[in-house]
Amino acid sequence: MLEGKRQKQVASLLNRELSDIFQRMGLSMMDGGMVSITSVKITPDLFEARVYLSFFKIPDAFATLKKIEEHGWEIKKELTSRVRHQLRSMPQLTYYIDDTLDYVDKIEKLFNDIKKGESS
Repeated sequence: MLEGKRQKQVASLLNRELSDIFQRMGLSMMDGGMVSITSVKITPDLFEARVYLSFFKIPDAFATLKKIEEHGWEIKKELTSRVRHQLRSMPQLTYYIDDTLDYVDKIEKLFNDIKKGESS
């Protein structure tokens, strides 16, 4: 389904502000690794925002996601104060692990294995 112009604008605004909030709160560097926001997808009614997080060199991504969810109230409070003039109501934030990099590595490994099999 295609995203509307307003959805893209709100998602972009939330992405920028959340990235800044994560840096200021120290959430971008956790458990000896790095957390980054890869994308924000928002529903057409602007009531729910899905925040996709990428974890780099973090041994337990699910535990780190739990820690971020525990800070959810603080994050939402800060975000609400930053975007109160642009949005009428603050969307509900839901955090997800973005595993596209793992998927890319897995596919790349499979292609390399196939290539090695053909050259033998």
